[in-house]
Amino acid sequence: MSDSIETLRHRIDGTVDLQSVVHTMKALSASNIGQYERAVHALEAYYHTVELGLVACLRQPDVPLLATETQHKSGMATGVIVFGTDQGLVGQFNDVLAEFVTHALTGLPGDKLVWVVGERMRDRLEDAELPLTGLFNVPNSVSAVTALIGQLVVATESARERGKISGLYLFHNRPGAVSGHYEPVTQRLLPLDAEWQRKLLAQPWLTDKLPEPLGSSPKTLAALIREYLFVSLFRACAESLASENASRLATMQRAEKNIGEMLEGLTHSYHQLRQEGIDAELFDVVAGFGSAS
Repeated sequence: MSDSIETLRHRIDGTVDLQSVVHTMKALSASNIGQYERAVHALEAYYHTVELGLVACLRQPDVPLLATETQHKSGMATGVIVFGTDQGLVGQFNDVLAEFVTHALTGLPGDKLVWVVGERMRDRLEDAELPLTGLFNVPNSVSAVTALIGQLVVATESARERGKISGLYLFHNRPGAVSGHYEPVTQRLLPLDAEWQRKLLAQPWLTDKLPEPLGSSPKTLAALIREYLFVSLFRACAESLASENASRLATMQRAEKNIGEMLEGLTHSYHQLRQEGIDAELFDVVAGFGSAS
């Protein structure tokens, strides 16, 4: 009897420790979601500023509309960037995105050059026999995102300048409408979409005087396009990290509920078993007293 009670006591203590771990991970996930969502919100104003700069450049007489063709060029591959995760307790986060990427890339002609963020995502894309060009670590904070995006921009720009890629596509998970859910999305970064350019040029300017870029308009335009790529990649990475933490938070909430129910059951069994032991001892005492008398 005492061994059974001791076993239950150990199980209760272990469950309480696990509950404490879940509480901590839940708090960390909730905190991380907030910082990445704030980062995405902060980017909106800067993204709008970049758009205004592009509008000003594209309206200059010496700047033609940017190339928007999507036809595959002979000898050139399509560049692909995929944001995954290396963290656990996120369900099918990598699997869902890897399947989405594989399906989407089958519709694109020619070879692919893939830059992937996260070793676990790399493993899944290798299983799909996609050619991987570069691997980058998943950032663990907003400050680390900036360094990662800088590396991605340098890598893709270098490949584009050397004529290795003719286009660039972006894949990542972003938060869904329901809390804890996410959805895989894709965006064509290069060549710049014709409809997007038309919408830019259709925007009314804030004043009756259009600003003129300092120096060479084409050079200013190239710099703004790099900023556009940087902001787009940063936002995608932040959305991916927010999705990852939202998924983990939902997992922790389910675990917390299950642990609470388990702890309640174990505690009830412990008290019941303890009471049965006390009752048995009392019966023995009463029986012994009756025999003695």
